[in-house]
Parts: sequence; structure tokens; C-alpha cells
Amino acid sequence: MEFGVFDHMDATGQPLAQHLADRLRVVAAYDRLGFRGYHVAEHHATPLGVAGAPSVWLAAVAQHTQRIRLGPLIYILPLYHPLRLAEEVCLLDALSQGRLMLGIGRGASPIEAGFFGIPGPEMQPRYFEATEVLMKALQNDTLDHHGAFYQFDNVPMVVRPVQQPTPELWYASRTPESFVWAAQAGANTVTLALGDEVRALTDIYREAWVAQGKALADLPLIGVSRHIVVADTDAEARALAERAYARWLASFRKLWVDRGFGTPLLDLYPDRWADLEAIGNACAGSPETVLAFTRDQAARCGVNYLLSWFAFGDLSADETIRSVELFAQHVMPEFR
Repeated sequence: MEFGVFDHMDATGQPLAQHLADRLRVVAAYDRLGFRGYHVAEHHATPLGVAGAPSVWLAAVAQHTQRIRLGPLIYILPLYHPLRLAEEVCLLDALSQGRLMLGIGRGASPIEAGFFGIPGPEMQPRYFEATEVLMKALQNDTLDHHGAFYQFDNVPMVVRPVQQPTPELWYASRTPESFVWAAQAGANTVTLALGDEVRALTDIYREAWVAQGKALADLPLIGVSRHIVVADTDAEARALAERAYARWLASFRKLWVDRGFGTPLLDLYPDRWADLEAIGNACAGSPETVLAFTRDQAARCGVNYLLSWFAFGDLSADETIRSVELFAQHVMPEFR
């Protein structure tokens, strides 16, 4: 089992400069404590994510860390010119000395895509074509492509990624067909699904992997993402989590509700922290409680990567770092 961190970079109520400075302290702790990867979301025009330019944020993260891998989960490809993104990817891979994790996807919010003038029905075909262009650009000395959305003729690709042929690929999804694609592409993957649904998806991935004649010993990372808060006692951890979740949930729902789309993903993110824990999508507790939860997730879900949300809502940097230190001291060693 490997361990990583997911970060929405949601608004905390602090001024942006202070929020970023505090989060860099937290990310430095992830690096110091031995987490494998730091994954940041991309969102726009919503308090759910203030790192709308993930390449800019990750460039700063790269300079404040030494070992932890880092990347977007995901770059919303329909919102990018693929040539510009290919150059950003190469720069980030170089700045991080080959630590970039290249997370790609179509994006989950048609509202945010609409702000960029991308109609909802175009998101999927733009994603597929942008992926094709990006892979060509990263693996060839010149870029040639003629498609429905992008045209390139003999464009010199001057900068190259440190990781060859491409940086480590990542994908996030809840659909079976996406897990088949990820296995065929050799991409690492993460899901927000719950319980038996996760097990079904991880089984699909393994079957698709083996069907290509590949060994399970070489399996990429297949992860699940959960909110986690650790404190000295269950009561202390739950008090922190309930407070922070209320703020995070308001940020998560705000754009959808304000634009008349209703409340999103109630099946995954109910109104109260206690209900989030009840469906197995979170854990707040002492190190012993969180260790038991982690063991259960590994066994029931068939994952080899736990992607924890340690920093969310109005948790302070000090509260988050204390949580992470307890997790690294008491939970992670049990899986090595």
C-alpha cells in the first residue's frame, strides 16, 4: 500500500497569499513524512479550488519539496491549448527533477467549462483529441496533427520531459470503461467511489491489465480517495472534522447551487460528517481508529494506494500537520 494526498485547495477564509503560504508548509510536511504523491485539483470560479492554474501552484510546490511526486488530478484538457500544455508539462517535469505526475481528464463541471466557452457536449471529444495531441507532443521532435479541434504542421518540440516517454500518467473516474482504458494505457488511477463499487472497478482494472499479458507484480497504482483527520482522541478528531467539513461542503456545492443545478453528488457527500463516515467516505479519529479504517479500505476495496484529503475547509496548517504526523507515525508503517 502506498500513500498520497489529494488537495482541492479550497478556500479557507484566509487571504489568498496566506492560504498559499500555509499550504506550502503543509506540503513540505507531506514531503518530510514520506508520502508518495501530492495531487491537486483544478477548478475555476468557485471557492472549491483557488489553484485554477495548477502548473503555477505546482511550480512553487516543486521548489519547496525534494522527494514527493506532484501533479494535477486532473488537468481539465478541454480548457487547454494542448501545445501550451505540453510545454508546461515539460517545464514542470524539469523543475521537479522528474517528479511530475501527469493527471488528465475531461473535467466534471459543465458550468466551469461554460465559463471558458466550451459547450458541455464538446468536453468529451475535446478531451479525447487533446489527449492524442498531448501524447504526440511529448513523445516526438515535431508535432503534426489534423483533427476536429486542433491543427498542427511540423511544430518543433524543443523542450522535452525528463521522464521518458512521458511523465507518469494518472486518471480519475468512477466508470468501468475508464478503468479499462487506464489499464490499457498503463495509467495509475483513483476513484471517489464507495465500497463494493470500488472493488468492482479495481477488479476490472486488474482483469484488463492481465488480458494484455502483463504481470500483477507490475500493476500501476489503483487508488481511492477519502477525507481523513487524525488527532489524539476520537472526540478531538471528529470535532475538527465536523467543523472543517461544513466549510468544505459549502464550497463544494456553492457554484452548482448558485447556478440552479441543485445539490451535486449527495450520494458521496451528504450534509453531515457523521453521514460521510457512515457511508465509508471518511474517517476522523485517533491513530488506532484511522488505522482500522485504512486496513478495512485496503481489504474491501482492493486498492494499493490511499489518497487522503488531510487539508480541507478551515483546518489550520498546524491542525493539518499534526494530523499528518500522527498518520505517518502510526498508520503508514503498518503497511510497509
